[in-house]
Amino acid sequence: MLYHFLYSLKDISIIFNVFKYITFRLICGALTAFVLVYLFMPYFIRFMKQKQFGQIVREEGPSHHKVKTGTPTMGGIVIVGAIIISALLWCNLTNPLVWIAIFVLLSFGFIGFVDDFLKIKRKKNLGLKAREKILAQLIIVGIFYLILFKVLNFSTTLNFPFFKKLIVDIGSFYLVFSMLVIIGSSNAMNLTDGLDGLAIVPFIVVAGVYIILSYVAGHVKFANYLYLPYIPFAGELAILCAIMVGAGLGFLWYNAYPAEIFMGDVGSLALGAALGAIAIMIKQELLLVIAGGLFVLEAISVILQVGYFKITKGKRIFKMAPLHHHFELKGWPENKVVIRFWIISIIFGLIALSTLKIR
Repeated sequence: MLYHFLYSLKDISIIFNVFKYITFRLICGALTAFVLVYLFMPYFIRFMKQKQFGQIVREEGPSHHKVKTGTPTMGGIVIVGAIIISALLWCNLTNPLVWIAIFVLLSFGFIGFVDDFLKIKRKKNLGLKAREKILAQLIIVGIFYLILFKVLNFSTTLNFPFFKKLIVDIGSFYLVFSMLVIIGSSNAMNLTDGLDGLAIVPFIVVAGVYIILSYVAGHVKFANYLYLPYIPFAGELAILCAIMVGAGLGFLWYNAYPAEIFMGDVGSLALGAALGAIAIMIKQELLLVIAGGLFVLEAISVILQVGYFKITKGKRIFKMAPLHHHFELKGWPENKVVIRFWIISIIFGLIALSTLKIR
C-alpha cells in the first residue's frame, strides 16, 4: 500500500521514482520487518508470561532442556504478522505471486498456531495428531497447486542445478512434487527448531539465497544469461524474501541464547512452507535441497532413526534425533552445536549460489 501511494507521487517529484525499484523496496521491506519484530516482541513476551503460555519441553528430549520449560513460545505470531504488514507496505499488491506466498504463509501458520495452542492448553507436548496436521497441509498445497498451475498456467517442468538445459516436464505428478517440497520444507524447519537460535539463522541464509534467485528469475536479461527460467513478476518475491530475512533477524535478537522466546510451530511451519512455495514459483525447487541442506540433514536423521529403530526393534543410529540432539548428547555445548550448524548452513547457501555459474 505504501509502495503504491509513494510511487504514484512520481509526477510530483522525481525522488518518488525510486520506489519502482525492487532493490530499494526489498531493503525498505527488510528494515520494516526487523523494526516491527524488534519493537513488538517484548510486549508479546510480556503478554505470554502473564498468561503463563510457555514452552512444553518433550519428555524424551535431553534432560538439560527441562530448564527451557515455561519460556514463552509462539513468537512466530509476531514474525508472521511483521512479514504480512511489511509485504502489504512494500510489495506490488497487484502481483498474484505475492498473494499466493502470503496464503501459504498464513495457512501453515494457522496450523502451527492450533498445534501450539493445544500443547499449551493440555500442558503436554501433544498438539495436533500427525495425520490431522498432514491432512491440513495437503489440502493447503492442493489449493496452492490449483491456483498456480490451473489458474495461472505455470509450467510443470523441473530445472536441474548444474545443468544448462536439463529440463524435465513431470506433468500432473507436479501436484505430488509440490506437496513434497512445501510440506517437506515446512516440517524440516520445524524439526530443526530445537535449540536457541538454531533454526532461524539457517532460515535467514536460505531466504537470502532466494532473494538473489527470485530477483534473477524476474529479470529477463539475467535469467537468460544464467540459463534460468524467466518468471514474469518473480522479482516481487525477492522483496518478500528480504522481508522474511528482516523479520528473522528481529526474532534472532530475542531468540539468541539464552532464548527469551521460541517461535513455536506457528513460526517454523509457516516460514518453511513459504520458502517451499517461493522455490516452486520461481522454478528453483530442487535447489532448495542444497540451499536448505541443513534442514534436509535434520529431517533425514529423524527418518533414518525411526526407520532403523523399527527394523532393528530398538537399536539407534544416533544417540537422539533430530541430529542436533545427537551432538548435544556427545558432549557439545548448546552454543557450539548452534554455531557450527550455522556455519554448515552458510556453506550450503554458498554452494547453492555457485550453481548459477556452474552449469
